Amino acid sequence: MSTFLIDRVAEQLKSMPQPLQWQVLKFVQTLISSQIQGVPGQQLLQFAGAIPTDDLQLMEEAIEEGCDRVDLNEW
Repeated sequence: MSTFLIDRVAEQLKSMPQPLQWQVLKFVQTLISSQIQGVPGQQLLQFAGAIPTDDLQLMEEAIEEGCDRVDLNEW
């Protein structure tokens, strides 16, 4: 494994103030602890074409109509 990237990050960290160094550490820890969620797209191909074309057209029209308006009293 090449240490080039690790060395570059360490080099940049040295020039940063300590509060920012702590932020970087916390960010790295968050990345390490996060898990990939979801499924590969290949597994979703079985659903391709499952929604009838007419329904897709209705959905598209509803999105086009509703996305141009904002209801300021909604919340």
